[in-house]
Amino acid sequence: MFGRDPHRAALRGVGDVLGRDLSALRPLLRAALPRGGVIAAARGQARVVTALGAPTPTVTTTPHDWTPDSWEPVPWEPVPWGLARWELASVTKPFTGALAAALVAAGRLEWHAPLSALGGPLRGVPRTVTAWRLATHTAGLPAHPARATLTVLTRYHDPYGGMDARAVLGSVRRWAGVPGRFVYSNLGMGALALACAHADGQECSADGYGRALSRHVTGPLNLDVSLTARRAAAAHAPHTGFGPLAGAGGLFATPDALLSFAQAHLPGTAAPTGPLGAWQDTVRPQGLPPGVQVSAGWLARGPLRWHDGVARHTRTGLAFDAPSGAVLAVLARGGEPLLGRRAQVTRLLLRALE
Repeated sequence: MFGRDPHRAALRGVGDVLGRDLSALRPLLRAALPRGGVIAAARGQARVVTALGAPTPTVTTTPHDWTPDSWEPVPWEPVPWGLARWELASVTKPFTGALAAALVAAGRLEWHAPLSALGGPLRGVPRTVTAWRLATHTAGLPAHPARATLTVLTRYHDPYGGMDARAVLGSVRRWAGVPGRFVYSNLGMGALALACAHADGQECSADGYGRALSRHVTGPLNLDVSLTARRAAAAHAPHTGFGPLAGAGGLFATPDALLSFAQAHLPGTAAPTGPLGAWQDTVRPQGLPPGVQVSAGWLARGPLRWHDGVARHTRTGLAFDAPSGAVLAVLARGGEPLLGRRAQVTRLLLRALE
């Protein structure tokens, strides 16, 4: 009758890690996870991963180890939500931004050069389209390929599945307009991922993107991140397909991997890659809300970086605050509606870290 409130306990655990009193956010946490999910936080060596509403809720506080981990559950064992891969939806975009930054650092890509200079399948892309503009949604591209307005109805769980890389880049050639204004674009970020694959000498495809990402980002960091749903939480199947636009929303990751990915951006990180990404470089184009900026793969407000996403059955959010080293991830069951409950995930991230 007077049992322990799991939401209150979860916020106490997260607050202990972040060094903040988050008790006032209990109504917001309930609203963000109405069907259950995971809230996870890290700061320095402390971290906590708490599942809410799972058949067997789990809490872990093990620091990430950058060395390879061969652990794998017995195939027929149910995977606890705190250890499962969740589909990331648009939280994939920071990974794509980090890959682009790694290729820039390696001299394989240039932020501000025409993407067409890469040649091959990128030949013919308008010269106004650059990696930086794609990464910051300012390349003048629409949100989706034109055909997605139909396939979102006819292929509800796989709206881009009828396309290939050639069709994606064809859409970029056809629809790229005047650059400069912020227009959030799955088409643009998916095209950037294909360009990254080509720049790394991989096949220009979703699989090529996955190999490049593993080579430069997730592999060196030993992150459980993949384009496949293996070990994914069964609670949010069937999963959403992104086809050749996998770089815009097709990744799956464990909560622990999300925390470690965000921490790898922080100055002074012990990650073998050095600090990830180009998150410190921001722009404020027209089209963004007051006070909000954008960097490669992230939205920004002051030192805070975040991104959220929605798939057919999952909502996700990831954020970090560089000065404090605080990181927060939220993974929620249930992807609809696009507004309302989805917005609560972002509100929770911002309220907890700002």
